[in-house]
Amino acid sequence: MKKIIAMLLCLAMALSLVACGGSSAPAATEAPKADAPAADAPAAEPVTIKVAAIETAYGSQVWVDVAAAFEAETGIKVELTTDKNLEDVLSGPMQNGEFPDVVHLATGRPAGLTEQLVKANALHPLTNALSLTIPGETVKVSEKIAGGFTDNNIVAPYGDGVTYMAPMFYSPCGLFYNAKLFEDKGWEVPTTWDEMWELGETAKAEGIALFTYPTAGYYDAFMFALMNAIGGPEFFNAITTYEEGAWDSENGKTLLNILDKLASYTHPSTPAQANNQDFTKNQQMAMNGSALFMPNGTWITGEMADYAATLDNFAWGMTAVPAAGTAPYSFCWFEQAWIPAGAEHIAEAEQFVAFLYSDKAAEIFASAGAMQPILGIADMLEGENVMFYSIYDNGAKAAMGGFAAFSEIPGVDVSGTFFAPIDSLVAGTITIDDYAELVKTNSDLMRAAKLG
Repeated sequence: MKKIIAMLLCLAMALSLVACGGSSAPAATEAPKADAPAADAPAAEPVTIKVAAIETAYGSQVWVDVAAAFEAETGIKVELTTDKNLEDVLSGPMQNGEFPDVVHLATGRPAGLTEQLVKANALHPLTNALSLTIPGETVKVSEKIAGGFTDNNIVAPYGDGVTYMAPMFYSPCGLFYNAKLFEDKGWEVPTTWDEMWELGETAKAEGIALFTYPTAGYYDAFMFALMNAIGGPEFFNAITTYEEGAWDSENGKTLLNILDKLASYTHPSTPAQANNQDFTKNQQMAMNGSALFMPNGTWITGEMADYAATLDNFAWGMTAVPAAGTAPYSFCWFEQAWIPAGAEHIAEAEQFVAFLYSDKAAEIFASAGAMQPILGIADMLEGENVMFYSIYDNGAKAAMGGFAAFSEIPGVDVSGTFFAPIDSLVAGTITIDDYAELVKTNSDLMRAAKLG
């Protein structure tokens, strides 16, 4: 996704004007005169809200169908915008203070639009939306969303317990592998890192690398799960909130040791192909027997379906990140929807957000493979998704959250600090000590600039 850089100064000025929130309430007017007949009053025009959603692998038709279902249920009209480059589409209008009422655009991109609104405190709190009864149903939004999805530091970025982003399509992440290869070799899937290193030596003897990754960016979900597998949520929170001394703790040393050792077991061609043009070549290596494991999410099956069809002896397998002190963990990646503080129709926007968790919306989304984090979603699954989404039923624990938000630091961001250097570590152009120095130095800066 393209980074929005040129617009930031103008956008920041616009955001500062709306950080306190918009309102759909009409301006105060005089009371109607007593002799004005009510029958003569013009009929109120139906409210039209603007909804903007990024077009991903799930396509745009699902949003068209959900918008139509919402209109039929509530009478509120929807002006829908979907685009693969949504940030570019919204940047101009938002520089001029023109905000959609609801946006579906995930966080996680340095200098991305969502990140900029978080840093400007320009998102509308969803406290009221979560308490609404879902249009067309009898349950509240908060009663429908699965546990843990509204109280992590992604959707509640300021550490005040207030949810500002609605959790959307979720995908368990883990280590994907060729299950047929393991079956043919008689190999067991490791559940600890000691077993992982042992398998690495066995595979090396047969010319197979233990590990690869699509791009270094995929280390986010992998490292989040690994932190939990090492020291549980406490260690995860220590690293992701930039706690002083976290990287020098015993758990921190374990994390660095695993990253260093795993780099030595990674296929040597991985860094050169870890880019937007060639990343599928790395994914192919985990499918054709060149490497055993790669971190990814459940979308991988659709993304690589054509290549999988060319393989004679292949079946998808997925496992959690092995235990290294606690238990195996699988990071749960999910997208987000939000209401800008500058939205014109806040109340109607909250109704739309609430409707996203309706059975009607969930069925539409699920038909395209987009799974909502709602209770009972398993009843809508079939095929490989049953295996993927049951990972938490098979001994793995769920990890959620991310790095705490911080105000802008010139030249410093999360991806460039924690994930991008993995390419250099694998290529041997930096050492684990170099990496450790970088993450410690930048964590100090992030701690000082942390929001909330």
